[in-house]
Amino acid sequence: MWIWFHKLGSPPHFYRTAGRLVPWFGIPALLLLVAGTVGGLAIAPPDYQQGDGFRIIYVHVPSAYISMFGYVAMAVAAAVGLIWRMKVAFAFAAACAPVGAAFTFLALATGSIWGKPMWGVWWDWDGRMTSVLVLFFLYVGVMALRSAFDDASKGDRAAALLAIVGVVNIPIIKFSVDWWNTLHQPATIAKLSAPSITMDMLVWLLAMVVGYTLFFAAVVTMRLRGEVLLRERGARWIRELNAHA
Repeated sequence: MWIWFHKLGSPPHFYRTAGRLVPWFGIPALLLLVAGTVGGLAIAPPDYQQGDGFRIIYVHVPSAYISMFGYVAMAVAAAVGLIWRMKVAFAFAAACAPVGAAFTFLALATGSIWGKPMWGVWWDWDGRMTSVLVLFFLYVGVMALRSAFDDASKGDRAAALLAIVGVVNIPIIKFSVDWWNTLHQPATIAKLSAPSITMDMLVWLLAMVVGYTLFFAAVVTMRLRGEVLLRERGARWIRELNAHA
């Protein structure tokens, strides 16, 4: 296992491995997103209270999930980079940040669009909305802090520390609907008991969640390959790669 771990931390080995992984992430993501979109918009029945307006759930919920998943992945990579001094781990954290920020913005935007007809307001400073907005600012802060240093290694370490500290916001987002009065409904899918959503709606939502996850993995992997090339641009293996191109 440790041999595999150290091989994965090698930039040339990881670059080649990542190139092979992109289609395995991207093709299933495309298929699931197409199926989930068609199923969610055309096959799933209208909600008995919200009517067809509920269908934005097929974008909002996966985006919100990926916003948190991406941040945790970024923070774990940052911790690995700090502990084991792995260049690829820092590159992974850097690749995650803009993608996670984009999904967080999408979650905020679709939540506001959904909230206006359902709650009568575009925005309310409840626990869930506020903590997701904090998550967006954490992503932006990580990116800004990394670029604020002329020394890339110092920027990586500073951004990694902020990413790790910011993980405390993830359980706040998750449990905000239980801890405070909020416009958001309690969990309807991730419960120990049966989900509070019928299967003819749930199956397409799960397809979208998995599709978004694979899409996130594909985009981050492609960005990560670019990060590796940028950070290793003076390395011998890059010159050999260009010579064989």
